[in-house]
Amino acid sequence: MLKVTVLFHRLSTSLILLCLLLTSCANSGLGESLQTSLAADPKLKDTAVDEQAIAPTPSPTEIPDSQAELPTAFPTEIPQYPAAVLQSVNESDRATQWASADSSDRVFAFYQQQFQTNGWKLEESPLSTTQGTLVASRDDLRVTVTVQPKLDPSNTAPTANPVVGTDFTIQYQQGSSSVGAALSPTPSPTESTPTPQEAFLGLSGSSDETAPPSQPAVTLPPNSFTDIDKAPKELQPYITALAQLGVLDLLAGSKEKASVNNFAPNKPISRREYVRWLFAANNRLYRDRLAQQIRPAAGSSQPAFRDVPVGDRDFAAIQGLAEAGILSSALSGDLAAVTFRPDAQLSRENLLLWKVPMDTRQPLPTASLDVLKQTWGFQDAARIDPKAQRAVLADYQNGDQSNIRRAFGYTTIFQPKKAVTRAEAAATLGYFGYQGDGISAQEALKTEE
Repeated sequence: MLKVTVLFHRLSTSLILLCLLLTSCANSGLGESLQTSLAADPKLKDTAVDEQAIAPTPSPTEIPDSQAELPTAFPTEIPQYPAAVLQSVNESDRATQWASADSSDRVFAFYQQQFQTNGWKLEESPLSTTQGTLVASRDDLRVTVTVQPKLDPSNTAPTANPVVGTDFTIQYQQGSSSVGAALSPTPSPTESTPTPQEAFLGLSGSSDETAPPSQPAVTLPPNSFTDIDKAPKELQPYITALAQLGVLDLLAGSKEKASVNNFAPNKPISRREYVRWLFAANNRLYRDRLAQQIRPAAGSSQPAFRDVPVGDRDFAAIQGLAEAGILSSALSGDLAAVTFRPDAQLSRENLLLWKVPMDTRQPLPTASLDVLKQTWGFQDAARIDPKAQRAVLADYQNGDQSNIRRAFGYTTIFQPKKAVTRAEAAATLGYFGYQGDGISAQEALKTEE
């Protein structure tokens, strides 16, 4: 018993001395050595927790691998974005869908630069410098690349950034045949009438320029309006010419059943109607100049606006203008423009904001209230939205062909929030061009006679 007591006393004394030694040497090399020797092995930190392996946290913008394979017929001269993954292939349309975790401006800048080198000719580029549709050609190869930000569908907060990457499509045609022509027999000129959707969008269903365009069932026949005389006399020629071209589609997407012969020239036009006419008139007047046309949106496009879904009657036109950068949306960097309000009345300033860029085909000038007052002399210039001021100034530089002069005549008050009538809208669509280089609806009619 005595021996046990002595051993216990000695052990207690040793432990006390060891604690004192550690405390006194905490800041010395010996203390650090002791602490290191007693520390856990750092190699064990990332191996297991409760016998379960720790998986690395994936990147939020990581693009999943795809099982799609690039067709062997895909032209090797078409540039491929290095950080993109092929998502799907549509061989009948010669189209490939890609996804990248990079931002859309990087993808867009890559293709914009590539299509200006190595023998490529950039035929069409949108007003936006970050997304939209690029069209380029090289020898007998023509390529269309459509770039748009990839939005997070679960993000509904208007102030948050919903962009999580980039989706883009590459579509091409080679030789004299159009896309997909090699997979189907070439129709005869009598069989290649445009579909109703192609007709109201101003697109031809045949390469035979001598064949008269077919009109869709919902579009009024030429010269069938019986109330054109109710429009201001100066605006009647524009309405007549556009009606003969078949672009004044009134019933498509409309909630009301108006008389088939009633144009109602003094009725306010909706935003949806004007975009439909703007799209159709541009493509109809530039029927023979593909580089000037706006491409209709594909049904696979992710809607730019929440209130214009893919199933909307005017989706092809509204989405197409958004993808071209004409309509402000998240695609053009305006993350607050999440709705379009298609059935709201069109204001004068929005008319200018959408139409003028399709006249100038170039960046709009810098504007200020002082410059607007010195040029137009508008007494209410301060009421014009800053976004529209540049378009209003550019319209002044178009001389007598300005949209304001054609639609509203001489005025010292712009009334930017005032609703636009159908007759006034038709007047702005009767001519596309800038400073003498353009085409009118009357001229387009003469070329078809």
